[in-house]
Amino acid sequence: MTRLPSVPGLDVWRRSVVQIGEAEVGLACTPAGDRLVALAPSAPTSLRDLDGETSAFEGRWLRVGPLSVHNLAVLQRLLPWLAPRPLGLACSFGFGDRIGLATPGHIRALRASGDGIAPFFAQQSIREMERTGRDPVQVLTDAAWGVFAEGWRDGFGADADHLKTAADIDACLAAGYTFFTFDPGEYVASAADSQPAAALSAALEALPWNELDDTRERMQQRYRGRAVEVDGRAVAFDDEGIARAAIKYGRAVAHVAAMYRHLRARSADAEVEVSVDETDTPTTPVQHAYVATELRRLDVRWVSLAPRFVGRFEKGVDYIGDPAEFEADAAVHAAIARRLGPYKLSLHSGSDKLSVYGAFARQAGTLAHIKTAGTSYLEALRTIAALDPALFRDFYALAHERYEHDRASYHVSARPDRAPAPQAVADANLAGLLDNFDAREMLHVTFGSALAAYGSRLRALLQAHPEAYDANVERHFIRHLSAFVGALPRVRQ
Repeated sequence: MTRLPSVPGLDVWRRSVVQIGEAEVGLACTPAGDRLVALAPSAPTSLRDLDGETSAFEGRWLRVGPLSVHNLAVLQRLLPWLAPRPLGLACSFGFGDRIGLATPGHIRALRASGDGIAPFFAQQSIREMERTGRDPVQVLTDAAWGVFAEGWRDGFGADADHLKTAADIDACLAAGYTFFTFDPGEYVASAADSQPAAALSAALEALPWNELDDTRERMQQRYRGRAVEVDGRAVAFDDEGIARAAIKYGRAVAHVAAMYRHLRARSADAEVEVSVDETDTPTTPVQHAYVATELRRLDVRWVSLAPRFVGRFEKGVDYIGDPAEFEADAAVHAAIARRLGPYKLSLHSGSDKLSVYGAFARQAGTLAHIKTAGTSYLEALRTIAALDPALFRDFYALAHERYEHDRASYHVSARPDRAPAPQAVADANLAGLLDNFDAREMLHVTFGSALAAYGSRLRALLQAHPEAYDANVERHFIRHLSAFVGALPRVRQ
């Protein structure tokens, strides 16, 4: 029977309360913001390093401190479930959080609809960190405090997403990440798919063969006349197909191998995902098999791989394309992952791809990983549309102003001229803009500019009304997880 909720002036998150020796420790809402609270008969040795103010309450020792990196480290030594860990080949879901307040809602959705799914609560790319003014330590710290607040003790991963440089690896490794997504997108030559056959020989000769520890002749001989048998069909390596695969992905393979060696020199336990999803053209079965085969040859070991699937995966909106064509494509890629791994097939969904989550789950089975990102941010906007319509209107007006600039690094098709003008929408209808394709996508991709302008106001409002935001995030992610888990009979109970 915990006594923490009875401390005057402290509104304690009941799920957070945990016993550490004779001390009761939890997270509380106070007029000054969320605080860590520890209550014990006397000052416990295990908690003496906690930063905070010490006082007496009914003859007991009471310390109230900040949700800081230091205090988190103290608790992680005592509560190992507060630190991220490798998740291996467990069927998994990455939640993403651009503000740092969404983890409680993610956990509630997972408890409601995510049975059997291993979560990545900390997941953010370096690009997103730069645009939100956060760093790897802050992203991981925010997620871990959310884990503490909800009393989630079943483990979680931390994904350093879309890393492009060795410096990115070092920063995220120092922060404590357990999963490293390598993104060699800038080394992928998508033009190889349509390059004239007469130009292939010269392009193949120009590959960095030394970095690949290979020669053109050895590579061609390795594949000539061979095929990979997957689920009753053959993925055949004809000369032209393998030449295009090598030209398209050879430099990317070399970059991933270099990144992998850099990581392994510093960590033996960190897990790796290889991502080639942010490219202009789909990854063919032959190209997937080439990438996997060459990475294995170079002693790279990974737990998941994200190809570029058919169709369009724009930010914050549902899949654009034929779901049946996507399922057929996912089936072949999943079969390759089982045959050449096993490793998980990863879907970098851009969030909200509810129409194909089931298809992906049916084909990948438990060897599946889904990533979402900005959809939690959009639920934050939905929350402020109800709480502070004027602030939401500021976000929406800025989206109109900044969209053409901020869209440059994304594959999106929204058009401001198709979205309602800011002044034309009544307060009662503002939240409905999040269900409008063009308005939703505009709000999604302008998050960096919006948070730079209004982020402090947004966070203050959400922190003042945590249950409203948590409820919206929970509801939204129940939709995601239900669509995904519902098609996984080996996970669903």
